[in-house]
Amino acid sequence: MTTIVPYLQGLGTGAGLIIAIGAQNAFVLSQSIRKNNHLIICLVCSLCDAVLISLGVLGTGDLVASNPMLLKPAAWGGAAFLAWYGLGSFRSAIKGGSLVAENDTETGLRSLIMLTLAITLLNPHVYLDTVVMLGSMSGQYAGEGRYAFGLGAISASFLWFFSLGLGGQALAPLFRKQSTWRVLDIVIGITMWAIAANLAEKAINA
Repeated sequence: MTTIVPYLQGLGTGAGLIIAIGAQNAFVLSQSIRKNNHLIICLVCSLCDAVLISLGVLGTGDLVASNPMLLKPAAWGGAAFLAWYGLGSFRSAIKGGSLVAENDTETGLRSLIMLTLAITLLNPHVYLDTVVMLGSMSGQYAGEGRYAFGLGAISASFLWFFSLGLGGQALAPLFRKQSTWRVLDIVIGITMWAIAANLAEKAINA
C-alpha cells in the first residue's frame, strides 16, 4: 500500500514530462500512421526512457536519499521545476498548438532505429527530465517507494508510446486540432501543479 502513492506520482510526473509536442512524438506518430515498424520504434523510445529513468533512480535517487542535506533542496527544486513546467503547459493551452505528422518516405528498419535513437538521445531535455529530475524526485521516497516512483515513470513511457503507436491512425486527426492539445496541456498543467504542491509540502515538513 505504501508504494501505491509513489507509483501513481511517478506515473503522473512521467506522463507530464513525456507527453508534449515535440520531434520524438511527431516522429512516432508519423511512422504509426504509415505502419512503418511503428511498434519497434515505440519499444526503442520506451526502453531508452526506462534505462535513463533507472539510472536516475539508482544513481541520483540514491544520492539524494542517502544525504538528508539534499532532500529539502531536491524537493524545493522539483516543486519549482514542476510549477514552471505546469505554467508552460497552461501557456501552451492558451497559445494553441498542433501535431502534424509529415509524410516522410519509408525508411529501412536499421536506419529507422538509428534515427529513433538520435531523435531520443540527442535531445538534452531527455536527460534533464529522466536522469536528473525524475531521479532527484524519486529520492523523496525511501526504499521501495523510490523504486515504485521510478516504475511509475517507466510505465508512463511505455503506456504513452505504445498508445501513440497503436492508436496513431485514429489519433492523428485529433492531434492536428488545437483544441485537443489545449485539453491535453491543461490536464498536464494541473497534474504538474498538484505534484509540485505535494513536493513543496514535503520540503516544508523535511
